[in-house]
Amino acid sequence: MVEPHVGRLKPQYARLRFIQRTVRSEFMEKAGAKNTMYAVIMTGGKQLKVEEGSVVRVEKLAAEVGDTVTFDQVAAVGDESGLMIGAPTVDGASVTAKVLANGKGKKIRVFTYKPKCGQKRAKGHRQPFTQVRIETISK
Repeated sequence: MVEPHVGRLKPQYARLRFIQRTVRSEFMEKAGAKNTMYAVIMTGGKQLKVEEGSVVRVEKLAAEVGDTVTFDQVAAVGDESGLMIGAPTVDGASVTAKVLANGKGKKIRVFTYKPKCGQKRAKGHRQPFTQVRIETISK
């Protein structure tokens, strides 16, 4: 009887995963990718992984275009030296970002109906957001 593969990949899939990792690392070396600092921030009830220079959309913030905002709730900070994970946040870590735009997302249509009684309702919703560019990440 053959042992089932419990808790690990089948050999053919493990080989494929190894090839994918090798190709990805070779591509990153050729592209001249450097190890940059990244952080996991908590804002708007969500967690986002951000890097310096990245542009992300977060839930609506009370800030005008051009303002600088600071995210103090940093769950993790990582760089080439290692990863610091907070419980629940990393002490003294912060991420500063510049507000690029405030806006509304794509419209979502919500249609509800109850069969056999002719009750129908259509609603739309556009979620407000703030677009920011990550300036600095400090430990």
